[in-house]
Amino acid sequence: MSEALHFEDLHVGQSWRSRGRTVTETDVVNFACLTGDFDPLHVDRMAAQNLPFKQPIAHGLLGLSLVAGLGSNSPTIASLAFVTIQKWEFVRPIYFGDTVVVVNEIVELIGKGKRRGHVVWNRRLLNQRDEIVQQGKFETIVACRGSRTATAGKPESTATTPPKPRRRKSKAGGSD
Repeated sequence: MSEALHFEDLHVGQSWRSRGRTVTETDVVNFACLTGDFDPLHVDRMAAQNLPFKQPIAHGLLGLSLVAGLGSNSPTIASLAFVTIQKWEFVRPIYFGDTVVVVNEIVELIGKGKRRGHVVWNRRLLNQRDEIVQQGKFETIVACRGSRTATAGKPESTATTPPKPRRRKSKAGGSD
């Protein structure tokens, strides 16, 4: 994994493309189990034939979850928090077997002092035909280089020896 980028490393207009992820029927069923959303549109092949898409489609929020996950490493950022989703659009369905990628583009950088800044991202979920499936804006808080918050959550080296366990003292002459 590459070193995380900090707020100072970012520039408006930079963009990254994630690795691909093929959406399977198993993914959709697992998402239905997790959320409790068993709408026939997603999990019933026979019923879906009579619905507008003529076949089951993935949950829109599964697609949004893929945007969050795939986009989190394209690029790797010294993120501190996820702030908002703005104007999210569900443009096309995601079918079983579609392979999706996320394209992240920085559209705004807002400095917030010496420790952090806000980054507004245009995020697009594309299918294997490079058609936009979902899109909108995410806003995140990113650490500045050298701030204490930039290293928060990273394991520190432990050069000390752990303390020895205390032994129970038994009473003289007594049995436990």
